[in-house]
Amino acid sequence: MRVSSAVLLYIEHVERVRRLSDATVRAYRSDLADLTAFLGDPELADVDVEHLRQWLWEATQRGIARTSLARRTASVRGFFGWSVGESLRSDDPSLRLVTPKRGRTLPAVASSPSLAAVLDGARSAADQSGDPIALRDAALLEVLYGAALRVSEACGLDVTSLDRTAATVRVVGKGGKERVVPYGSPAQRALEAWLVRGRPPLLAAPGEQALFVGARGGRLGVRAAYDVVRRVIGPVVGADAVGPHALRHSAATHLLDGGADLRAVQELLGHASLGTTQIYTHVSTERLAAAYRQAHPRA
Repeated sequence: MRVSSAVLLYIEHVERVRRLSDATVRAYRSDLADLTAFLGDPELADVDVEHLRQWLWEATQRGIARTSLARRTASVRGFFGWSVGESLRSDDPSLRLVTPKRGRTLPAVASSPSLAAVLDGARSAADQSGDPIALRDAALLEVLYGAALRVSEACGLDVTSLDRTAATVRVVGKGGKERVVPYGSPAQRALEAWLVRGRPPLLAAPGEQALFVGARGGRLGVRAAYDVVRRVIGPVVGADAVGPHALRHSAATHLLDGGADLRAVQELLGHASLGTTQIYTHVSTERLAAAYRQAHPRA
């Protein structure tokens, strides 16, 4: 069997059987397509560890980041591990690959007072204008921050995902895993204004279930959500390329700063591993250290 044929089967497996997120499937598909092109689509059984090392080395020479190299390594390990499990080959050449260490970059975080001022200002302006798009944007920002959602999770919400009485939302996260998280009273007020005054005029069809809809009445896309966050939150964080994850990062950091338990934050964020959540403890420590250096007379 050719590598390209095996890759198609593997992508179908991770998409339909393992039910990995759309972003992860796209990454695997891209990485393995690049590997196939680099190797010239040989027989699967003919690929050895030196081929894989050469592929990674060539990517290094092109200046690909360590995080991307680590993801490429994970992609081929998953692929060849699956190939052995499916008896498509007898050995796994990826076992001898060394995974490049990822550089850990602290996420962009807005201060709690400045973020509160921006969100309150956006909600107040939307309430006064009554503009449907402004009401949607205010509600979207409040939900992203209040519930610490991934942008794909927020855009995937339906109206029925909300429990408006309890102020909680049922979220479908990575791997199809569901969790129920609170979203707070400011988000509750913004959502009520959006659902009552903003959403109905934008709907293209009465049966549309999406919570957040675009100007044409269909489900709001991830790219459009990015544009909203970049325009409103970017100046607060001080980065032109800021995206919705900045609100998620900020929410997690502010929770820990306020004394929230790390396990509770892990549950709220939907992280499978506590280690993923622990990066936010480093953010809080860095903020404390910066305040110490600025204020302590013997820093």
